[in-house]
Amino acid sequence: MPVFEYKGYDAKGKNVKGVHDADSIKALRMLLRKEGILATFVVEAASGKVVAQAGGGLLNKQIRLDAFFKRIPAQDIANTTRQMAVLLQAGVPVVESLNALLEQIENEPLQRVFSEVRSSVNEGSSLADALARHSVFSPIYINMVRAGESSGALEVVLERLADLMERQTHLNSKIMGAMAYPAVMALVSVLVMMIMLTTVVPRISQIFLRAKVKLPATTSFLIWVSDVISGFWWLLLILLGGAIYAFIRWKKTPQGRAKWDSFKMRVPVFGQLVQLVAVARFSRTLSTLLAGGVPLLNSLQIVRNIVNNDVLEKAIDDVREAVREGEDIAAPLKRAGCFPPMVTHMISIGEKSGELESMLTRIATTYEQQVEVKVTTLTSLLEPIMIVVMGVSVGFIVFSILTPIMQMSQLVQ
Repeated sequence: MPVFEYKGYDAKGKNVKGVHDADSIKALRMLLRKEGILATFVVEAASGKVVAQAGGGLLNKQIRLDAFFKRIPAQDIANTTRQMAVLLQAGVPVVESLNALLEQIENEPLQRVFSEVRSSVNEGSSLADALARHSVFSPIYINMVRAGESSGALEVVLERLADLMERQTHLNSKIMGAMAYPAVMALVSVLVMMIMLTTVVPRISQIFLRAKVKLPATTSFLIWVSDVISGFWWLLLILLGGAIYAFIRWKKTPQGRAKWDSFKMRVPVFGQLVQLVAVARFSRTLSTLLAGGVPLLNSLQIVRNIVNNDVLEKAIDDVREAVREGEDIAAPLKRAGCFPPMVTHMISIGEKSGELESMLTRIATTYEQQVEVKVTTLTSLLEPIMIVVMGVSVGFIVFSILTPIMQMSQLVQ
């Protein structure tokens, strides 16, 4: 008989913990309930694996730390989803598929999650309801699994989910990878400038002060900047931290978020990239949801929650209202003005021909390719621009230092 360690609350609300043997986790819960104990964390003593989290989703501190330090990569979830799709296509039942997955998952937090999913399914819960208890699965994931269970095509839905997650992961990694080099260059440039202003310039400025020569305006300005950074670096850090904190707080307000999202889409060059990414994500996700059997209105609500842009969210809200009143999708999208004309035109053709899902897939593929081209182009432009900025900054410092030195040498002669 398995032995379980548990933590929870007694009838008086006090924290309790202990060890109890039971035939199953369900039997353990019944035994503890008779003793007036609400278990919030249960682990199988033999294996050390977490087998349940009850009490309305209350988490043990150790699990919170694991979740913080051991994030579950989207690629791992995609791989696991594809493996489960393969098992189901081979005719393996859901519970046995989950058992097989647990033996293959290497990511410990993800293994813990699927262990709890398996326990919930064993107790009679549907797979979608079991997944919904864990925040690592997005609303898209849960709704598609629920639709797949209802239609009896769960393996097909899981395969589409894996495709969606892999494409989104690839697109995100492409953007992050392309921006990594400019970010590192910017950081190195700032560090070099700070070192020069806090170590090199102060020493040379002492030489100028002892020589009592009249300094050019550029040199005086450079020394002033160096003195401010060297003497008040702590104040500058406080001001910078305060500004960042205030900006984050402002951006979280409804007005701030609306203005910031609108600004992002109007920024030259980068605004177009933001729009391309949003259109690609909108099209790919909506196509996958519709192909998975999720109703149109539900699909639009889910897509609205993942675009992460206030302007687009309002546009999708208008589309949902128009669709609820009997309109098609293309017309309200065109009225919103947030989507390129080609997108609304292709969606209109897809609706008229009855091939909306495939048309959305083509739009997503086209715009994902444009995003990759745009990112590559921006990266190739950013590198020389940053090199020029770095060269001009260092050149200004060198020029400001050499000019009075040349004057001093002429005086000596």
